[in-house]
Amino acid sequence: MSLALARKYRPATFDDLIGQESVSQTLSLALEGNRLSHAYLFSGLRGSGKTSTARIFAKALLCETGATSHPCGTCAHCLMASESSHMDIIEMDAASNRGIDDIKDLIEHTKYKPSSARYKIFIIDEVHMLTNQAFNALLKTLEEPPDFVKFILATTDPLKLPATILSRTQHFRFKKIPQNLVLKHLEHILDLENVEYEREALDIIARSGAGSLRDSLTLMDQAIVYSKNFVDLNTVTGMLGIIEPSHLEALLSDIMAKETTKVLDFIKMATDYEAEMILDELTLYLKELLLNGKGNFSPMIIERFFRVIAESKNLLSLGSDSEFVLSLALFKMMESLEIKDIDTMIRGLEQELKGVEVSEIMVTTPSPDLSVPPGIITITEEEIVATLPVTPPKEESEVEEATPEASPAVTEEAMIKSEPTPPMQEEETPVEAKPTAEPVVTEPSAPAGNPHQKTFDTLVKKLYDRDYDLGACFERNISFEDFADNKLTWGSMADGEDKKMLITHWGLINMFVKDIFGFETKIVNKPKKKVDTPSVEKEAPAEKEPPVHEDADSASMIEDIEMKSSCIAPEAGETEAAKEKDPSTLLEEPMIKEAIALFDPKKVRIKRNT
Repeated sequence: MSLALARKYRPATFDDLIGQESVSQTLSLALEGNRLSHAYLFSGLRGSGKTSTARIFAKALLCETGATSHPCGTCAHCLMASESSHMDIIEMDAASNRGIDDIKDLIEHTKYKPSSARYKIFIIDEVHMLTNQAFNALLKTLEEPPDFVKFILATTDPLKLPATILSRTQHFRFKKIPQNLVLKHLEHILDLENVEYEREALDIIARSGAGSLRDSLTLMDQAIVYSKNFVDLNTVTGMLGIIEPSHLEALLSDIMAKETTKVLDFIKMATDYEAEMILDELTLYLKELLLNGKGNFSPMIIERFFRVIAESKNLLSLGSDSEFVLSLALFKMMESLEIKDIDTMIRGLEQELKGVEVSEIMVTTPSPDLSVPPGIITITEEEIVATLPVTPPKEESEVEEATPEASPAVTEEAMIKSEPTPPMQEEETPVEAKPTAEPVVTEPSAPAGNPHQKTFDTLVKKLYDRDYDLGACFERNISFEDFADNKLTWGSMADGEDKKMLITHWGLINMFVKDIFGFETKIVNKPKKKVDTPSVEKEAPAEKEPPVHEDADSASMIEDIEMKSSCIAPEAGETEAAKEKDPSTLLEEPMIKEAIALFDPKKVRIKRNT
């Protein structure tokens, strides 16, 4: 009589178990050391050996040579146990006998001693199918059975068992059988059966079994019949409806090479297969590539492909058109190759920043153009007194600063009038210093005519919009020089807090430069030394007030050093400050001395107010 391979080659001893070494060793040591429990629970994947282990353990308990891990196999008890005809080994299928009445009958049998053997053994398969009432009825007997009763429970879903059942049994977990062990066992059985085979075909069968030895043996039984005693790759793939691995290898090569035409040809050929099966085979093939390191597929590429496959399987579960989903998946895999990984982007950014040393950036305030000769500056009493909340004095003195070339220019000296004048308009081009009736504020700027100056001004404005303090720091410390061949050249002077601020916000500045001047722009930084000269600061005059002098702090400084004996004082009655001063001693006045030290004029002329 012909038997299925799964039944014909069922394990008969603990040594025959495949892939369950921990379980077989534990049970063997318990038998040898006589440390037996009254109840055992075997759980695990289908076809992993639970029922076979229960029968081997029962036979070992009943062998006439005593409880041993190696039963003789020749005594009457061993023979009856092997033939599944022993009266004291009671197997019960809980899927078909799941009610409380069935458990009552089982409990009734536990009251009677075994007929001929040492123990009465109850094997309950698929125990998770019992009802709650049946479990409750079994609890007391399972906790304290008679000494001659042993329970062996088997299930594929231990989570469905009540905690009270789990706590009363020794739980053995049967793991999934590794694919390489299943493959070796299949080769061994085919050698015994004298059937020729191809190893690649057996590998597909072992993989399709998904860790279940019984499933793999069932598929091999089918393959032997279908292939007429020669199990080859084409036969197995045709029988299982699986696409050949060579097609998958060619497909991935075409995707990497972006051969759209060949990918479309594959989609037409794949209409004979299920789309979900192709996606599953692609997943397994990518796993093999990742573990074996074959081909030019980096882990990042494999991870992107896997994400595409996972999303496609989700679409299939929603009932989408399978051919369209497969086509979409393959083209998405091709498109995912265009995405740069983070490491590549970082390396590219490092290459772009090679010519820029952030730590060398110098930041300082712009200095006035020393090549332009200073103009004649005249300070009158009206200008000084206008800044004070007092009435105009009776006499005044003026201090002038003249250039060495100004000897014939005495008649050209401009007197600043007392009436207020409108504020000066700011200009981007340099303003020549000329004798005027009001102070002139000049500002360093890039050479006129450079078409990229406005673009640089846009950068400054954008920095102001983002962070006002940063924009002000950048504007007063960075000067535009040139932009050519994607290289932005600027000069910078920095020290102290300004330098720290620019270094801290270098990433933001660099991002704005690339946004405005172009992504390929490289920054060329030219450090400059800071010139320690009084800088010209610009201060907008308030409405209805006299214009402020070019040196914005002059008036306030003069106020700070004003004394009672000054010749410039508010209306003070008969005080010393209100009296007319002798012109010969006027230069000895403390305030005049401070003004001379402040402005360092070439010539000082005292003029009486008429």
